[in-house]
Amino acid sequence: MTDALLHGFSLPNKAEADFINIVSAKDCTLVDDQGKQYIDAMASLWLCQIGHGNAKVINAIKDQLDQLQTYNTFDPFTNGPAADAAEAIRRVSPHPEGRVFLGCSGSEAVDTALKLSRMFHQRRGDNERQIIIRRTAGYHGVNIGGTSVQGIEPNRIGWGDLLPHVVEIPNDDIEETASLFAQHGSNVAAVICEPVQGAGGVIMPPDGYLAGLRRLCDQHGSLLIFDEVICGFGRTGEWFASDTFDVKPDMLTFAKGVTSGYLPLSGVITSKELNEELTGDEAAKLMHGYTYSGHPTAAAAAIANIEVIESEGLVAEARRIGQQMEAGFKALLGDGTINSFRGIGGIWACEIGEDAIPARDAMIQGGIVCRGIGQALAFCPPLIISDNEIGTIFDTLSDVLKQR
Repeated sequence: MTDALLHGFSLPNKAEADFINIVSAKDCTLVDDQGKQYIDAMASLWLCQIGHGNAKVINAIKDQLDQLQTYNTFDPFTNGPAADAAEAIRRVSPHPEGRVFLGCSGSEAVDTALKLSRMFHQRRGDNERQIIIRRTAGYHGVNIGGTSVQGIEPNRIGWGDLLPHVVEIPNDDIEETASLFAQHGSNVAAVICEPVQGAGGVIMPPDGYLAGLRRLCDQHGSLLIFDEVICGFGRTGEWFASDTFDVKPDMLTFAKGVTSGYLPLSGVITSKELNEELTGDEAAKLMHGYTYSGHPTAAAAAIANIEVIESEGLVAEARRIGQQMEAGFKALLGDGTINSFRGIGGIWACEIGEDAIPARDAMIQGGIVCRGIGQALAFCPPLIISDNEIGTIFDTLSDVLKQR
């Protein structure tokens, strides 16, 4: 087998033949090249809300490929799917009167939001507002901006100098955050925050923490960015975690669940107020964009994906999944199999008290794909997963952990 493919977040010397080769998928079931089946308890990589092989989305992609496969949306061009996708996205968002910038990846979305946050202050004549506040354990992608503002230290090491003017706060202490604002508030451009931290270990915000960030940003004239690349499109039991926690950011990044990963698409939603600033100077162009911003085929996938989430009631299904997952973890906690658990809707993790990678590997061997993060196992299944499949996840988890 060829060694041409360089895998992300992997040892570069790992042979291609040593990776699990997934060749097909349907609903919540994956199949590898040996015919072995797995329950996809990670929705690929926190993203496949509607499950694999959904005919409506596949047919929407095929139909779009027969009309307009690709074209840019830089002035003077647009395309219908891009405009319609932006409308569909903002309609279900916390900012139904805002604007939507489209890209390809969550990393692109984060870097866009960071640039926009500084740009707004520059346009206001507040050139000293350069500081971006990140949170411990936050993950915001792998581009230079996202790498600089993520709070997972190993991901920032080895790349040389990153962005200046980035300050870290604890992910659980609003008082320390208030102290930092007291010192630097007049120079803070934005706070970037995952409402539920995903790759950092499915870390829930303390009660009142997100509202506290909103209050501090308002008091000091800073912007609040919610990174909802994982949380968005139903994952937390509402369309966005902003709704779940009843805190409205100035900007919101999204990706993953917007198309359920059928094609790459991402973006930034800005508030109505920021859009009014953006359009206030009729001579000032937005000097930012990507080759694939507004890609019509990816946009067609997003439109169909949102329609599936709505027609199949998958936002409510996330709440049903959350009830089942919580019950399963409570049973394991009750008999001492796990140390603790946390989560909401369709995103959960349990602490097992030791390196989670061997347990993850045993789970995969047992036919359940999950993720190991530190001493935690993370689960983020498609929002179509059945109660029986959830039961199989917990039966396997119990067997694996009791055999340690």
